[in-house]
Amino acid sequence: MSIKRTLLTSAVSFGLAAGIANAEEITIATVNNADMITMQELAPAWEKETGNTINWVVLEENVLRQRTTTDIATGGGSFDIMFIGAYETPIWGAKDWLTPLNDFADDADYDLEDVFPLVRNGLSANGNLYALPLYSETSFTFYRTDLFEAAGVEVPAEQITYTEFAEMAKKLHDPDNGIYGTCQRGKAGWGENMAFVGTVANAFGARWFDEEWNPQLDSAEWNNAVNYYVNLMNDAGPPGASANGHNENRALFKDGKCATWVDATSAAGDVRNPETSGVADKTDFFKAPKEVTDKGTGWFWSWALAIPASSKKTDTAKSFLKWATSKEYFEMVGESKGWVAVPSGTRKSVEEDARRLEAAPFAKTVVSAILSVDPADPTRDPVPYTGVQFVAIPEFQGIGNYVGQQVAAALAGQTSVEDALANSQKFAVREMTKAGYIK
Repeated sequence: MSIKRTLLTSAVSFGLAAGIANAEEITIATVNNADMITMQELAPAWEKETGNTINWVVLEENVLRQRTTTDIATGGGSFDIMFIGAYETPIWGAKDWLTPLNDFADDADYDLEDVFPLVRNGLSANGNLYALPLYSETSFTFYRTDLFEAAGVEVPAEQITYTEFAEMAKKLHDPDNGIYGTCQRGKAGWGENMAFVGTVANAFGARWFDEEWNPQLDSAEWNNAVNYYVNLMNDAGPPGASANGHNENRALFKDGKCATWVDATSAAGDVRNPETSGVADKTDFFKAPKEVTDKGTGWFWSWALAIPASSKKTDTAKSFLKWATSKEYFEMVGESKGWVAVPSGTRKSVEEDARRLEAAPFAKTVVSAILSVDPADPTRDPVPYTGVQFVAIPEFQGIGNYVGQQVAAALAGQTSVEDALANSQKFAVREMTKAGYIK
């Protein structure tokens, strides 16, 4: 072997060794939903390109929130990337628990301006961007076109009331044939049952707090809303509804068990995908109902990727964030899973892509619904907070979870609605007093 070839071989070997030596394993905590399962399937492309590897920690939504909150509050450093949302991001960012991502604004290839301003603002605090969105959503009503036609139920052209919705669900309810009039979230959690119940409460004129931060959970409006919810599910819902969260109801709907379902617009691609749904050609959508007001009747949420400040692998984590939320990633999903399955409500260019519009003719409806939400004006009566289905203060997570448990108990028949809300009020008053909101 010549000296020249020996040097070349050594250089190549050294380069590979250096690449291996510089490679890192990052740990990502994520929820077990369809979009993140797709990301796991496609992530080997990033691993191959960079030489880095990923340790996925995949958790049910309530467990994910508990684990990530505990880890980031204690600086535990267990995760290099967290899948978090529009509630946690600005709160944790303001506490300096997250790594700022402002440098993405200067990356022409990434094109942060392509992300809808509402979404960017929802993931920012104090002028800093703290997470990059995978998808964003509001809520609307999924319905079975064939069941509506068979039952002679007219599809609403305008936003209907929850009172009208309940009558509709009862007409469609056919449990003897395995069809339930409606499937709604019942699993306890501020981001599970309270995401839906919170918007029902808004529709009935309720609010979490008055302008002086006094809890309002024992108000007539909250009682009307939660009584409505419990009666609706008892009259037209599936058995064991208090155990069903978003994923369980999505599965029930795709299996043809539900005539209606008020939930996340982001699920539309999965439900309308013939590869994953048994009712893809029998599903359409209309607005989430209102009642005494139409304010706050559709929630706002973004699922996004963030880097804890405790991570020691920031550069590698940023590399993954750029790949996983880029235009190229959305293209990859479209080409491999179909454009109906592309994460929705985040990038303007994606939502205007002809391939997306052809595969998902409902895409414009989804974007219009998301952009119509105003988290700064979520309720009939004035409030001191922002957020539609959540209140953007750190104390809300504990309060929302407690109220969710009480509402789930009422749905399961373990307590009355009145007692559930009375308990919730006492808990919220105690927590808000302890935190200094109430003097």
